[in-house]
Amino acid sequence: MMYAQHQPSAPALTPNTLREENICYCHSGGVSQNNGHAGFQSAFLDIATGCVYLSCFASGKPAPIHLLDGLPDELVLERSIDGRILAIKETVVAGFLRAEMFYTREQAAQWLAGH
Repeated sequence: MMYAQHQPSAPALTPNTLREENICYCHSGGVSQNNGHAGFQSAFLDIATGCVYLSCFASGKPAPIHLLDGLPDELVLERSIDGRILAIKETVVAGFLRAEMFYTREQAAQWLAGH
């Protein structure tokens, strides 16, 4: 798996963080709705380990958008009473997998802008 060097974000990744990122990139290829046609799949990269995880529903079925509930327990920092993931490790970034390469939201937006 190939990926660019990334710096960990300061806060843990949460559903609110994902919403804020979607707002920030809403008019670009940095969101699932705008890049799926180009073969980008919503994914997460743990920069501490280099592991990439496709976004999935809690059932394990691939999700068309970034969802935390399908991520493995080793990434989870906090869960709600009903088991939903509220926060994951600070070293995890949301992005996309395309042709076995991980792209951050910014990299996906740049790639689509150039094609």
